[in-house]
Amino acid sequence: MTGSAGVLMVGPNFRVGKKIGCGNFGELRLGKNLYNNEHVAIKMEPMKSKAPQLHLEYRFYKLLGTHDIGASVAVYEPHLNKHKFYMDYSALIGKEGIPEVYYFGPCGKYNALVMELLGPSLEDLFDACGRRFTLKTVLMIATQLLHRIEYVHGRHLIYRDVKPENFLIGRSANRKDKVIHIIDFGLAKEYIDLETNKHIPYREHKSLTGTARYMSINTHLGKEQSRRDDLEALGHMFMYFLRGSLPWQGLKADTLKERYQKIGDTKRATPIDVLCEGHPEEMATYLRYVRRLDFFETPDYEYLRKLFMDLYEKRGYADDTEFDWSDKTMPSPSAESDAKTE
Repeated sequence: MTGSAGVLMVGPNFRVGKKIGCGNFGELRLGKNLYNNEHVAIKMEPMKSKAPQLHLEYRFYKLLGTHDIGASVAVYEPHLNKHKFYMDYSALIGKEGIPEVYYFGPCGKYNALVMELLGPSLEDLFDACGRRFTLKTVLMIATQLLHRIEYVHGRHLIYRDVKPENFLIGRSANRKDKVIHIIDFGLAKEYIDLETNKHIPYREHKSLTGTARYMSINTHLGKEQSRRDDLEALGHMFMYFLRGSLPWQGLKADTLKERYQKIGDTKRATPIDVLCEGHPEEMATYLRYVRRLDFFETPDYEYLRKLFMDLYEKRGYADDTEFDWSDKTMPSPSAESDAKTE
């Protein structure tokens, strides 16, 4: 809606400012909460979008933003033919790293999602660090993101969109710059059926969802995604950070379908030991574990975190939360003059 003097508003409090990004959904704008003068991010999707996803994303954010501490979750394990109760230890971490969502509603010809303004993405930071992260930084990233993904899975969602662009550090202004946040739930999906409380069935011949560079081998093969696929995609991303690139990058093809096929073929043809050559054995151990998981299986997130935390200790790294980018000054969209916030 438009406020007085032609100022674009979302709801009663949020003034829409300059464009700071765009994606398949529409565009991202800088905004301001006029109630407390804090900057926010406003994600805008045309109401006439052929594949609207912003309202669904809002629903997922609200789901992730609430949690019963110490709840146990009943998960149907088909290979056991019964429900198993798991303590939801992700509750102990709570919703750290999940952006705050303030409002969802119409704005002119758009639907708008108003949320916490965050800092740069891991891809931005990777660029700033010369497109290579040290093992110390990758282990710190891995430990945090395994908490994030476990929390998302604990809310009965699979993420299906692992890529460095979707993990953002918080802003130093509110002392969240050491926390890696997970954003963009437009491709997320509930893997526990709300009606039956059972795991979704295994299916094949599914269209590809996610980013080809990081997606699991089974996703390339058209298999329905489950928790294991998020973890495998994370493993590919960790190796991207350590190596600087992945063997299946830069492949040329006439069509997008052929390119995806080539990427999938190269992934399958690249042995884990070759992918992880010159890097600690724990990286290969991680990938072997996640690739062996059953479609329905609940991953042992704690085992995977311990794998990385033990390696961190073994290497004698300081427990100082200092990442490779910690000494670099990164631009912030709200650091520029307020005059530009239309």
